[in-house]
Amino acid sequence: MDFAKKRCIPCEGNVPPLTLPQARDFMQHIPGWTLSENGMNIYREYSFKNFDETMEFVNMVAELAETEGHHPDMQVSYGKVRLELTTHAIGGLSENDIILAAKINELAL
Repeated sequence: MDFAKKRCIPCEGNVPPLTLPQARDFMQHIPGWTLSENGMNIYREYSFKNFDETMEFVNMVAELAETEGHHPDMQVSYGKVRLELTTHAIGGLSENDIILAAKINELAL
């Protein structure tokens, strides 16, 4: 399944989070991302040559997140960005997290 071609669907808390087995299965579609031990979130760190490249990537992720209506937590430092995805409305992972991670992976190519 190509999650990068899907669209995030607004989540208002009326769906259950992915189970740990479901989350593990979806991880094969988003290389480079790590599933937390409890299966509640996924994260990835990106490295860049300098601060300008770092901020360019952050701005691209921010624009994508606004378009999709699903926003990662971001930690930004010189030459590094750590992104974390979870769906707060359901207290765990949703397909939206996998979709956004796949789209972010395409930005980083």
